[in-house]
Amino acid sequence: MIQHTVLNASHRALGAKMVDFGGWDMPIHYGSQIEEHHQVRRDAGMFDVSHMTVVDLHGANVRPFLRHLLANNIDKLKVPGKALYSCMLNANGGVIDDLIAYFRDETWFRLVVNAATRNKDMAWLNAQAAAFAVDVKERPELAMIAVQGPNARARMASLLSPQGAAAASALGKFVGADIDGLFIARTGYTGEDGYEVIVPEADAVALWERLLAVGVKPAGLGARDTLRLEAGMALYGQDMDETVSPLEAGLAWTVSLDAERDFSGRAALEQQIAQGVPRQMIGLVMDAKGVLRHGQHLLSAAGDGEILSGTFAPTLGLAIAMGRIPAGDPGVVRVDIRGREVPLRLVRMPFVRDGKAQPGVLL
Repeated sequence: MIQHTVLNASHRALGAKMVDFGGWDMPIHYGSQIEEHHQVRRDAGMFDVSHMTVVDLHGANVRPFLRHLLANNIDKLKVPGKALYSCMLNANGGVIDDLIAYFRDETWFRLVVNAATRNKDMAWLNAQAAAFAVDVKERPELAMIAVQGPNARARMASLLSPQGAAAASALGKFVGADIDGLFIARTGYTGEDGYEVIVPEADAVALWERLLAVGVKPAGLGARDTLRLEAGMALYGQDMDETVSPLEAGLAWTVSLDAERDFSGRAALEQQIAQGVPRQMIGLVMDAKGVLRHGQHLLSAAGDGEILSGTFAPTLGLAIAMGRIPAGDPGVVRVDIRGREVPLRLVRMPFVRDGKAQPGVLL
């Protein structure tokens, strides 16, 4: 049965085109995906991300549990409110899911994991937590709204009390806090500044309507996808999965191979490093007309690969993509589009930073 967020009726009242996204009835756009993309890049937009799964972990051993669970080191979080991006790995080093962990206190951490992976994530968390006597509690009574864009923080602050506005404005990047009955975190999935706001379901519609009233316009999953790809952010299930290690997914920076910490998948990652990581993630731009799409065949001097995430990038006016090919010097990379080989430009990611196109740097 398809699921609905508490904001479903609000989306429909705004004329949203709804689609089935991982079993959730979600807005793909409200009329123009490109206009919504530019709204977030240039001003402020908001996304209903209440389909994401919020999980609270409680117990005296929650920090040791997360040392074991995550490829990134939870001990980087020393101050309550700080957040960490990481992957959960299986024994083969494949990515079970990517997530954000928030440090609330020494007996309480919060995870936000992907919607489409909820069932397997909850099974994995409960199985791994048993040895640490950690209580794993899903929080379905919470909704989440992402407010993103160069003016997003100011618009959100205008809805808070004077003390709350000051507290929200003072949040550093990747930090969250309880403010005016909301959990407000300076995180996001668009490459723009802003907040992700966790709100009780009973208050979510009112918050959405108040944001609309101060000029924050709604944006759907379509714009969220083009924004995150321009920002070089990976999508689970498309750019990585349980057959791909974070070293092959451009996420080596999220792996902490610090001494004395035996996390799930560590041995497999160390073996990959010792033997040579077999595949590499690359950023691609197509200067010719057309669109790069998931599954298209890549050809390179290092061997054949495929397009992972691909789209037309509204900020650039060009087609961009993440691809995966064998390790080694790729030479000139080409894509097979209906039997025609089209050369691509190999560039460093992100494609867009702070709303501006990055210069294409040949690798």
